[in-house]
Amino acid sequence: MSDNRGHGSGVRTALVIGGGVAGPVTALALRKAGIAATVHEAYPSAADGVGAWLGLAPNGQAALATVGADAAVRALGQPVPGMVMADGAGRQLAGFGGFPELPATLTLPRERLFRALTDHAVTAGVRFAYGKRLVAAEETPEGVTAHFADGTSATADILIGADGIRSTVRTVIDPQAPGPEYGGVLSFGGYATVGGAAGAEPGTMYFAFGRAFMGYWQGPDGRMIWFAGLPTDTPPSPADLARVSHAEWLSRLRDLYTGHVPGERLLRHTGPDDLMVVGRMERMPSVPHWYRGRMVLVGDSAHAPSSSSGQGASLAIESAVELARCLRDLPSPAEAFAAYESLRRPRVEAIGRNAAAVNKVKSGKSDAPAPAFPSPEEFLRPLHFHRIAWEAKVTAVSSSPSSRPSDASSATTSCH
Repeated sequence: MSDNRGHGSGVRTALVIGGGVAGPVTALALRKAGIAATVHEAYPSAADGVGAWLGLAPNGQAALATVGADAAVRALGQPVPGMVMADGAGRQLAGFGGFPELPATLTLPRERLFRALTDHAVTAGVRFAYGKRLVAAEETPEGVTAHFADGTSATADILIGADGIRSTVRTVIDPQAPGPEYGGVLSFGGYATVGGAAGAEPGTMYFAFGRAFMGYWQGPDGRMIWFAGLPTDTPPSPADLARVSHAEWLSRLRDLYTGHVPGERLLRHTGPDDLMVVGRMERMPSVPHWYRGRMVLVGDSAHAPSSSSGQGASLAIESAVELARCLRDLPSPAEAFAAYESLRRPRVEAIGRNAAAVNKVKSGKSDAPAPAFPSPEEFLRPLHFHRIAWEAKVTAVSSSPSSRPSDASSATTSCH
């Protein structure tokens, strides 16, 4: 449903490249702003079976509510409001029960989130085109034309890159753009049949730091869901990663987590079939140019903070909604993109820097026993209470932050 404000930027149609988290939400938000968008996804069908579990924080849920998709996701997620920070010997360092005025963080498999967002977008009237792997894009008198590997093309007023951490759109915008930065850790997840015997309270997520890091919580079926890192300075390629059997990875993890509380026990009760090999923990360093002409980046293509932040999906959803708001209110794509970047870059880069510091702890590159959070409550407040004022009007920034990326935090966008 459109909010009937018209097309401030003159944009009526958009190509959204990528059908993960950011893509469907971007299309929904654009539709609400009165802009018709088609999502072009490289996979031949909706991306089922992709990735492990993730968390959707209260701020991400609030952004989803703007496009009416929060209830669909909440119906599939497991609420986990509490948090406990501990060391590898089992000593609790800090605890937090969640903000009573906010909904609990939701945990759910990534593929389940993909499916929920896609189904909701289709029901709302968003069109998806599958098997469309972008290979090139060019501006034309009509707008932007995307060229796909199957020989087809599509044209719209703007093109939005929601194509993830290995974004093709990012390199089209800037051939010199950086790629993902490896965080020093291979990521794994799994299910342990030990269940509540591991001492975990239902509704609480635990983070145990030390010589090795592990996070865990009790799943809805009573099993323990865990995620852990295997530090290495020389990460294998995806092909080499796949050649190692789950049994061998599990053996390496058990060796590393010997003596870890409760990692040793959780891994002992995890079988090879219940292991998820997630791969290299990566984040995006600062991307100098988020947009060029009629093309712009959203979500992980611009600001993937790594899973250590607990904010990857939530930030992608926030940015999708903020981008649509700017296109709704400002008189040209260039002004809308500049305002969008100004609104988003300081927040996402601060979260990304903190996640990079946590990655150093996980990889053994820091002497700190745990991240130096002031307290879980103080640290999480600016993350979880962030809200996008959809009804407020966006006004233009004084200059483009993409033209001076090192000074992006000084750009301002006002709402009234």
